[in-house]
Amino acid sequence: METFILALDQGTTSCRAVIFDKSGNIISSAQKEFTQFFPKPGWVEHDATEIWTTQLTMATEAVVKKSLSSENIAGIGITNQRETVVVWDRFTGKPIYNAIVWQDKRTADFCDELKNKGKSEWIRQKTGLVIDAYFSGTKVKWILDNVEGARAKANAGDLVMGTIDSWLIWNMTKGDLHITDVTNACRTLLFNINTLDWDEELLDLFTIPKSMLPQVKQSSEIYGHTHNSLFAAKIPIAGIAGDQQAALFGQMCTRAGMVKNTYGTGCFMLMNIGDRPIVSKNNLLTSIAWQINGKTEYALEGSIFIAGAVVQWLRDGLKIINSSDEVEKLASMVEDSDGVYFVPAFAGLGAPHWNQHAQGTMFGLTRGSTDAHIARAALDAIAFQTMDILKAMEADSGISIKELRVDGGATVNNLLMQFQADVLNTTTVKPKIVETTVMGAAFLAGLAIGYWQDLEEIQDIWETDVSYIPKQDRTEIKSQIKGWYRAIDALEHWSKSD
Repeated sequence: METFILALDQGTTSCRAVIFDKSGNIISSAQKEFTQFFPKPGWVEHDATEIWTTQLTMATEAVVKKSLSSENIAGIGITNQRETVVVWDRFTGKPIYNAIVWQDKRTADFCDELKNKGKSEWIRQKTGLVIDAYFSGTKVKWILDNVEGARAKANAGDLVMGTIDSWLIWNMTKGDLHITDVTNACRTLLFNINTLDWDEELLDLFTIPKSMLPQVKQSSEIYGHTHNSLFAAKIPIAGIAGDQQAALFGQMCTRAGMVKNTYGTGCFMLMNIGDRPIVSKNNLLTSIAWQINGKTEYALEGSIFIAGAVVQWLRDGLKIINSSDEVEKLASMVEDSDGVYFVPAFAGLGAPHWNQHAQGTMFGLTRGSTDAHIARAALDAIAFQTMDILKAMEADSGISIKELRVDGGATVNNLLMQFQADVLNTTTVKPKIVETTVMGAAFLAGLAIGYWQDLEEIQDIWETDVSYIPKQDRTEIKSQIKGWYRAIDALEHWSKSD
């Protein structure tokens, strides 16, 4: 019987399930969006139960639509939106509050308090992270402080917490497994990337009982099996990685100095830095890339909160396009943005600025500005934000980056990809299979169960599709870059005003 790997991709706006064969080909897939909740300005929530039922339905649909059975599935890999966190009752399995999403800014003031107390460097040395509402720890503290009775239940050992990978696996195993992997654990502000364990001092700082936390595992190992009430056969769950680390692995950036950028709702650039963590001097994050066969590798990371989401805003907010794929055609109607700069800081500014109070803005509008100029400026902003991070990575690592491997939805936009290469002055490479995030999860699971024997076998699957070569004439590009920095400076000034 032919067997396949089922990879679950639980994203910020949708749940997907993708089935891969041994050659890395997609055999079947299913995807469905789920509800986004915005209870107050700056608040973003998900219904964790809806996420689980949607993800399970998509997994079943992907299997059934190709007339496969659970016996055809050799193993399951999971990749997930990171930092989004759920707190649920250990005994009923029901969440006590909606999942608080990584984009949520409700704990920004508490983060400012920690910074004012001089905790920034202490926390960075332990976690590799900056103090920001983006990460899970402050969200869990908020739930315990604001949901009636939550703290008492947590102290009694009745509540557990987890990022979305933990939540899915808890449900897949009917509560038998409460686990996470190092790539998700290191994004909570609670995990020490040097000792590779939950940090008691950080737990005390955030007043989170250790009894709530999942057991931390490697990114590739057999953790357990699905409960027999879900599928006819028990399937090994064998790979876990947060979405950006999964994409780094799916891009086969397995050597120090290799870099990838994923263009999704946000934009995330990671550089493999090898087996020792480097604490950034340029406001980047240090994360664990993965842990396989007892070996831990690290990555420098820059996060852009709003990338593909800016195109969704053009569609849903401004209504200047009917669907996201129309943006390239609209932006192509003009030669350039004609001096319009759009800084889409809808959820604050991420790396390397880390201004959680920044808001989105546009500069340079004239009576001659059109919807096409705004669309062009929106795409330019994605490329400019990526440039900011790449320059910081080069400074931290001392490496001049000659190639950027790209993946994610926006890579279908040739206008954006060419502009990205031009702005970076670096060759931008798109692989034949751009589904690298979900593929990374499949690779991790497949390695654990011997579906693929080793990294060399997987390396042979990765192939280049298109390379975008930067323009030789840099005059106009340099002028546009200068304008971008002016826009950032102006926004920084605005965000400090009362």
